[in-house]
Amino acid sequence: MSEAFVKTLKRDYVQITPLPDAETVLGLIGSWIEDYNDNHPHSGLKMRSPPRVHRS
Repeated sequence: MSEAFVKTLKRDYVQITPLPDAETVLGLIGSWIEDYNDNHPHSGLKMRSPPRVHRS
């Protein structure tokens, strides 16, 4: 499952985004993971997105 996540992250986010430095990557990775969770459901979750965790 982690291999699929990494491949999808590279394909759908990293390769299409200008990334001039590490600071840019660190600023974007949270939104990439949130988008991944919303739009790439996994068969282990019965094709549903993971439940939202409310952060305070």
